[in-house]
Amino acid sequence: MPPSRSRRKHTVITDWGFPDFDAHEGVHLFSDRESGLSAIIAVHSTHLGPAAGGVRFWHYADSRGAFTDALRLSRGMSYKNAMAGLPLGGGKGVILADAAKTKTPAMLQAFARSIDSLGGRYVTAQDVGMSAADIAAIAGDTRYVSGLPAAAGRSGGDPGPTTAQGVYLGVKAAAKRGLGADSMAGVRVAIQGVGSVGGGLARLLAAEGARLVLADVDAARAAALAAELGAETAAADAVLGLETDIFSPNALGAILTEASIASLACKVVAGGANNQLATRDDGRRIHERGILYAPDYVINAGGIINVGLEYLGVEDRGEVDRRVDGIPGRLEEIWSESEASGAPASEVADRIAQRLIGRG
Repeated sequence: MPPSRSRRKHTVITDWGFPDFDAHEGVHLFSDRESGLSAIIAVHSTHLGPAAGGVRFWHYADSRGAFTDALRLSRGMSYKNAMAGLPLGGGKGVILADAAKTKTPAMLQAFARSIDSLGGRYVTAQDVGMSAADIAAIAGDTRYVSGLPAAAGRSGGDPGPTTAQGVYLGVKAAAKRGLGADSMAGVRVAIQGVGSVGGGLARLLAAEGARLVLADVDAARAAALAAELGAETAAADAVLGLETDIFSPNALGAILTEASIASLACKVVAGGANNQLATRDDGRRIHERGILYAPDYVINAGGIINVGLEYLGVEDRGEVDRRVDGIPGRLEEIWSESEASGAPASEVADRIAQRLIGRG
């Protein structure tokens, strides 16, 4: 005789063995043998609207690393879109590249079909490893795309410059709050990563007279920009420990760890990289060291504001600029609450974002 229903034991799975699983609405795995596509689309929340977030093309040491990235980045997009006041949820695409980072039209078409199969729950855009041309190619097989170049008939394009503008405004706000500086003239800023966002930030800061130290895994790229701007250079793995006013991470995430935070010799951390904190505890570690921290998904929201409004049919560049100009005010709100409550800025930002997506 089978056991009675009341005596059956049930196991509730809460995180599936992944600490970064955060009640995601869906984590979708795709493969296409013909093109060689292996991809993940993580949908964290659609509480405010379709889950919007770029697609990352990257070579991972193992699939677990890709899965963790998709979980963390999609959650960050939920928070970012909510804090930016956009009627969009949070999601992220990750295409697992081989060691040679082989990318083919067939692979992009297969990824587009994967997006389309979700029926609009996820909207993609450009991210690390993907170009505006790649996004235009994806748009040939799905309409759930934003950030298309002007040649494709829309006003979007590379979100990097708009992200850089927002980060620049956030860095200036952080300098005023953490250093008492009314301008960036003479402020020493170490920038890790000088791609589209970090390079744009460097140019904006240099124009205001900041003293820059540039670092990138591509040392030649850092050296070329340093020569253009009259800046110093440092090794990518050594820049965190430099004595400086502001450390600005603008490369990949999870670089603020227990060990690296202990070695920081700055007064402010403010940069455009996603998921800068390796763990949530690291936000408290920065706070306890007395270092002012600009939560990444608040300061780097310029790009999603640009492509998100495009997807929503808002073609007014003035509205994009108005919302990007609001980034310092959102940071001030977080820092003021952090000062009043004694809670780390990272935790304050998370609480506000969670309330906005109905999870607070």
